[in-house]
Amino acid sequence: MQTQDPQIIHDTEARRFKIVVDSHTAVLDYRKDGSTILFLHTGVPPALEGQGIGSKLVKAGLEYARTNGLKVQTLCWFVDGYLKRHPEYQDLLG
Repeated sequence: MQTQDPQIIHDTEARRFKIVVDSHTAVLDYRKDGSTILFLHTGVPPALEGQGIGSKLVKAGLEYARTNGLKVQTLCWFVDGYLKRHPEYQDLLG
């Protein structure tokens, strides 16, 4: 049975995108500096690994950057890997 896609929550106060499934929370933390968004850390609990949740968070963060005209920088290996696999976001790199 396919469960529906988990909802991505943009918590602007905490500066993170998150997905909550049952009692588990996956996050993408960021910092904004002027017209740049810096992705700091992607965290997915072991119970949620292998479901594409980290990629959903990164995509949401990149779409947020695009919609808001922000340039992207990253200190996160997971975001780096996503960007390598998705050249359609290369134009966001600042």
